[in-house]
Amino acid sequence: MKKETLYILFLLLLVGIPHICLSADIIVGDELVYTVQRGDSLSLISAKLGVSIDRINKDNNIDSKTKLRIGQKIRVNTMKIVPQKIDDGIVVNIPDRMLYYFEKGGIKEAFPVALGMPSWRGKTTWRTPIGKFKVTGKRKDPTWHVPPSISEKMALEGKHVEDVVPPGPDNPLGRYALYTSISGIIIHETIWPTSIYRYRSHGCIRVIPENMERFFNIIKINTIGEIIYYPVKLAVTKDKKIMLEVHRDIYGYKKDLKEEAKILIEGRGISGLVDWQKIDSVISEQAGTPVDITLLTALSHK
Repeated sequence: MKKETLYILFLLLLVGIPHICLSADIIVGDELVYTVQRGDSLSLISAKLGVSIDRINKDNNIDSKTKLRIGQKIRVNTMKIVPQKIDDGIVVNIPDRMLYYFEKGGIKEAFPVALGMPSWRGKTTWRTPIGKFKVTGKRKDPTWHVPPSISEKMALEGKHVEDVVPPGPDNPLGRYALYTSISGIIIHETIWPTSIYRYRSHGCIRVIPENMERFFNIIKINTIGEIIYYPVKLAVTKDKKIMLEVHRDIYGYKKDLKEEAKILIEGRGISGLVDWQKIDSVISEQAGTPVDITLLTALSHK
């Protein structure tokens, strides 16, 4: 079949079949150029922007051992598909290490977070749990009451064990804490900013200081939220491009990422509009940014 014929069929499928769900989804972030500032490192830039160090290195042909220069320009893609839309409240998606905050159906905030470590010495105790919650309290300059499980871990690591950590520069909760209805799970500022966009916490949701101060001030008690687990995300843009975003299945909750993608695509009724060979590549790479998988893209490059 000729390219022109395929192109016409594609357009007919796109605009002429009413049952296909092609309403525009939300994508946040952008492709931008970041200027290296004093004190920056690859891990801190990754934490600020929510892009993996490997991705930054690959997109800029940087060696991790190379020291960054102040004023150096780095290309970064911070785009993310919003995994779940709600009217008001908080959504945290574990595989993409992002927090999304909605007001009146629109995105008010979207920023990277740190979440629970997948395992430690074979234990999965500190994985961030999935589930719905409410914000039950807010505290500026909180006191940290160290959970027994963390005290035990500190002892095993040979660290000084404390039961209570008062407010101050050594308090892991930082200056701002939002308490949730999920036992032991707090959304809080961190004194370790380079841990953001990684799985370094004991289950809590860590936020970089500049984001947490702003977020703390707008969140009200009883704000609803949900922690979800979607390593594969799909979006259709306003200009009818079909985008696929794939992350590592960090906790191993999904058996087959391609099957996850297939379910999403078939659920939207767009199986005939995507390049399945491109999908294999996106799933293999797990780049964590939206990639155009529209069939037209594949045709235009042949």
